[in-house]
Amino acid sequence: MKILGIDPGMAIVGYGLIEVDNSKPILKASGSIQTNKDLSDSKRLLEIYNDLSTVVNKYKPDCAAVENLFFFKNQKTVIPVAEARGVILTVLEQYDIPTFSYTPMEVKQVLTGYGRAEKKEVEQMVKIALDSDNLPKLDDTVDAIAIAICHHRNIF
Repeated sequence: MKILGIDPGMAIVGYGLIEVDNSKPILKASGSIQTNKDLSDSKRLLEIYNDLSTVVNKYKPDCAAVENLFFFKNQKTVIPVAEARGVILTVLEQYDIPTFSYTPMEVKQVLTGYGRAEKKEVEQMVKIALDSDNLPKLDDTVDAIAIAICHHRNIF
């Protein structure tokens, strides 16, 4: 089974594709969709739509796990992130990919056993789950991989 984890954002959408082999997740692909802040929101959303469509066509995931909006300290970013998440869900629906949502707290709880774990703790648990010290540098991409692992642990 191939699970596509997605960390939504307007500036950066992180993604990570894991494949489950004998109940052990194997990282198959990861990356990010980065939009130019100088473009209009509509152009940035179209870029997310097109680039995510390319990712889905290339990797053909069996399902997707998308971070759910839970709480935002910065009210200026909540609406653009929600708009990006809407575009992401639209792409997944267009390709008939079953989609599951997890809050950041749920992901942290599943990976570390503590819903308020720090980013470094989550990153360490991703390394352990994948049996690899070689993770992408971008936090958004690591978060997307964590979301995919969270879903994997919820279904197995």
